[in-house]
Amino acid sequence: MTHTTSNPKIHEGRNLKRFREMLGIKQDFLAFELGEEWNQQKISLLEQKEKIDADILEQVSAILKIPAEAIRNFDEEKAVNIIASTFNDNSYNHGTIHIHPFEKLIQLHEEKIALYERMLKEKDEMMERLERLIGGR
Repeated sequence: MTHTTSNPKIHEGRNLKRFREMLGIKQDFLAFELGEEWNQQKISLLEQKEKIDADILEQVSAILKIPAEAIRNFDEEKAVNIIASTFNDNSYNHGTIHIHPFEKLIQLHEEKIALYERMLKEKDEMMERLERLIGGR
């Protein structure tokens, strides 16, 4: 297995943990989704690895519903620098943004509805998984 990235600062296991935690997914759930040979302790060990096997990374990214490249290439230091420079850059032209408050309110409301619908769908999927788990015993 080879990676094309050469940045030694990127730690795939730590990135996996960050994404998993941001999504509110527990190690036990991820282990359950990966299959019978996985458990919470094995996920913990996986998150300690600097490089993760490509096949496993693809499986995990599918479960988390994020691209594997996001886990492979996420560099927290670069992300923080980009965010900091965006807010500290004096050349940023504040006058080019024209958002009407009412339009923004409607946009936020629509985003909230879409998020709620996604959450309901994921809850239904989780319930189906739990029913399969309970029914399998």
